[in-house]
Amino acid sequence: MEAFKILPVLKKKLAFLSGGKDRRSGLILTIPLCTEQTSMEELSATLDYLLSIPSEKCKARGFTVIVDGRKSQWNIVKTVVLMLQNVIPAEVSLVCVVKPDEFWDKKVTHFCFWKEKDRLGFEVILVSANKLTRYIEPCQLTDEFGGSLLYDHLDWLNKRLVFEKFTKESTSLLDELIVINENEKGSQAEKDRSSESNILPSFDPETVLQTGHELLSELQQRRFNGSEGGGGGGTAWSPMDDELLAQPQVMKLLDSLREQYTKYQEVCRQRSKRSQLEEIQTKVMQVVNWLEGPGTEQLRTQWGIGDSIRASQALQQKHEEIESQHSEWFAVYVELNQQIAALLSAGDEEDLMELKGLQQQLSDVCYRQASQLEFRQNILQSAHEFHMTAQDLSQQLDGLLGMLCADVAPTDGAAIQQTLKHLEEKLKSVEGALQSLREKGQVLLDQMSTQTSFSYGKDVSIENKENIDHIHSVMEDMQLRKQRCEDMVDVRRLKMLQMVQLFKCEEDASQAVEWLGELLDALLKTHIRLGDDSQETKVLLEKHKKFVDVAQSTYDYGRQLLQATVVLCQSLRCTTRSSGDTLPRLNRVWKQFTVTSDERQHRLEMASAFHTAAEKILRESPELAELMVDVEAYEEVETVGKGLLDRLTVPVIFPDGSEQFFGSPGDMASSAESIRERMKLVEEKRFLQEEAEQRLDEEALEAGPRES
Repeated sequence: MEAFKILPVLKKKLAFLSGGKDRRSGLILTIPLCTEQTSMEELSATLDYLLSIPSEKCKARGFTVIVDGRKSQWNIVKTVVLMLQNVIPAEVSLVCVVKPDEFWDKKVTHFCFWKEKDRLGFEVILVSANKLTRYIEPCQLTDEFGGSLLYDHLDWLNKRLVFEKFTKESTSLLDELIVINENEKGSQAEKDRSSESNILPSFDPETVLQTGHELLSELQQRRFNGSEGGGGGGTAWSPMDDELLAQPQVMKLLDSLREQYTKYQEVCRQRSKRSQLEEIQTKVMQVVNWLEGPGTEQLRTQWGIGDSIRASQALQQKHEEIESQHSEWFAVYVELNQQIAALLSAGDEEDLMELKGLQQQLSDVCYRQASQLEFRQNILQSAHEFHMTAQDLSQQLDGLLGMLCADVAPTDGAAIQQTLKHLEEKLKSVEGALQSLREKGQVLLDQMSTQTSFSYGKDVSIENKENIDHIHSVMEDMQLRKQRCEDMVDVRRLKMLQMVQLFKCEEDASQAVEWLGELLDALLKTHIRLGDDSQETKVLLEKHKKFVDVAQSTYDYGRQLLQATVVLCQSLRCTTRSSGDTLPRLNRVWKQFTVTSDERQHRLEMASAFHTAAEKILRESPELAELMVDVEAYEEVETVGKGLLDRLTVPVIFPDGSEQFFGSPGDMASSAESIRERMKLVEEKRFLQEEAEQRLDEEALEAGPRES
């Protein structure tokens, strides 16, 4: 019975040989019953396997069986004990039933095993776990019974699998090696017939030997640890000693295997030597015949360089296939050269001159063919790089031509400058690519100029002429395309510079509109004062005229810029981006400024007239009758002053109907208050003048009667 056939059952640990021994040196068999129902069939199979392990000598000492019933029921324990009578009655010396702390019901356990000793064939005792040491030494008991013996069931099971696998493989391998070695002693005819057959055994001898040595080392180490440790700790002790695993059997198998394997190696060496000599001669001629035949013919038909990347890639792929085929034969050459060198150095071969001649012939053919392959590979690589550069240059020229043919629709001057920079960079890149194409073309031409006929004779002048003409044609075509693009770049550069001027004019025109708007805003918010006297008012009038002149200049500048954009648009045959909107804005702001400046002019003129009339009245002396002011002068001051006050309360009305006041309400109130103060002074002067006139009239009346 083999362990792997009942491996799932053995893993359940229904029973095990811990390696412990009783006082009679008999093995201890432990049956740990659990709370779950135990399959009697599986337990029986486990016991059968375990009892097949010890030697007959070991079995003769008898077994001590420990039935651990602490977690089981009495009827199961009873069944297991009775089953032992059928499985191993002769080998069992003592059965120790470990009872639980709370013993089974006496009514249930009325069956007395001791009365049945003769019928059972062995003694059965009921004992508590702590009293089991009365029958078995603690060092021979596992920890579940209070002992110090270490036991790892899975480790034991793994070692059993290794042992059984080794025993099976080594036995089979030993039989095969004996057959192979015996067949080698037959006649030469039999050797020749068997030399072509598979002489390899079913198992690798080295692997089997290594497995056996590792197993033997493990057994010896465990036996040493078990005897030294006494079960008190360290490596877990499992029943792997010579009684359970037959350590001498492993040693015997290893000795037999080593002996037969040594003979087998000698057989293989002799066969290898005989076949090697024959194979070398055959393979040398195969390599030489292929390289001088099909290999040479393949290279003879490959001369072109292609007219495009795809064509050169196809040629490279074809050459790689040729190289791949040659590589296989070159690998054979290397191997043969090493084998011949080994035979020459060993001095075992009688015909050394023939081997040296074969070696020299093989080397000459291989080196000549390898140099032709390398030369062809260099030509194809240079051709591929040339076509790659030509295609890259062609794509760059196509891209540059596409940019030149596309309509230019930049958004501002900065975008135009960026486009110009991009054009210059592309043109520079094209020049660099063209220079690279010339260099790679020259390299390819130089390589082809050194190409000569191969030793097997072939005139390559026709193929080379076609290839050289193609290279020159590609370089000339690229030069012409590059020149055409340069001419178009010059035209595009001029057009873009005009567009830069156009955008600059549009930008400056928009700036003029903003400046005019700022002048209007300043006129409304800061040009508020009307002056405290006529002199100041005249100064304000002069400043206002200059201010208007600045605005007029700004307006004229904007108009000129817009006129320039129209001319540039006509030259470029394109519609401007912003002049259509800028002109109405310019005119609208200018009309608003004109209305506002006229209103400011009118107010300043009224203020000047008011201050002039008021100052004329206020300068006259009220004591002198001949300097009396006419009533019309007072009325003029009053009329102009009131008109000016009313004017200050009226907003500026723009052409679009919107309204805007000069300054803030506080500013207007301050100006109105100044005017009212002047009017008040004039009114007081008028009152004084009227009183003076009244006194003069009274004096005249009094003087009249006295004269009469």
